[in-house]
Amino acid sequence: MFRMITLPLLMSILFVGTAFAHEKMGNHSSTQVSQQQFDWGISGEAKKVDRTITISMTDNMRFTPEKINVKLNETVKFVVMNNGKVLHEFVIGTQAALTQHAKMMEKFPGMEHDSPYMAHVKSGMGGQIIWNFNRSGQFEFACLLPGHFQAGMKGTIVVD
Repeated sequence: MFRMITLPLLMSILFVGTAFAHEKMGNHSSTQVSQQQFDWGISGEAKKVDRTITISMTDNMRFTPEKINVKLNETVKFVVMNNGKVLHEFVIGTQAALTQHAKMMEKFPGMEHDSPYMAHVKSGMGGQIIWNFNRSGQFEFACLLPGHFQAGMKGTIVVD
């Protein structure tokens, strides 16, 4: 017997990791994530962190800092703080991947998903991502909640 695949089911298959609602806070550790290689790197291990970078998210739809420079093969622990009053997220990817994901979020704003390169953070809370930048290039990070990405809530990561 075949099972019909609905779009939400398909989305949960496409986004690697354990599905979880946007209302929950992302707090990733190496025991929770798979080691899948992405164009922008791979999940890192806590014991191999080279540097910690704190990112602030606010309701003016901006990140601080907006630009981050890392070295090739550097493992970074991002501590993501939501200093706003609404839910925000921090998602790392290529411009194309983030744009595609943002379009899906517009169509399915309640979509449940989680991946090692994203953290969903409630107001006044914090989350973290540990990421190894084993690919050089220019990548982005963004909040892909409907309206946030479109308002310019994004930044740049340069890996050299």
